[in-house]
Amino acid sequence: MEDCLFCKIAAGKIDTDFVYSDEKLVVFEDINPQAPVHLLIVPKKHISDLNNLEEKDNKLIGHIYQVAKELAAEKNIAESGYRIVSNCNQDGGQTVYHIHFHLLGGRKLQWPPG
Repeated sequence: MEDCLFCKIAAGKIDTDFVYSDEKLVVFEDINPQAPVHLLIVPKKHISDLNNLEEKDNKLIGHIYQVAKELAAEKNIAESGYRIVSNCNQDGGQTVYHIHFHLLGGRKLQWPPG
């Protein structure tokens, strides 16, 4: 999508320091962090929201969780705990309509979250 912020970031059209990047996704720090570690995991494939996931996307979603696990270990939050969040649509808190996952940790996270 040519006017999608995360498509532009993933394609390198917006200068962004990636914490991680591969052929399927990019990871970068959130510009408004809600925890000491707050990374955004963004697939390069444009999928507007979780409701638009298809069965063929299952490997991509599994890959996202594997990368999140590795990054949690790298950021030293794996043992103390972390949270992975994906918001869906307006009432779910989604503001950018390209699926993405927040990796949060580095402090005690409260429940319920919001």
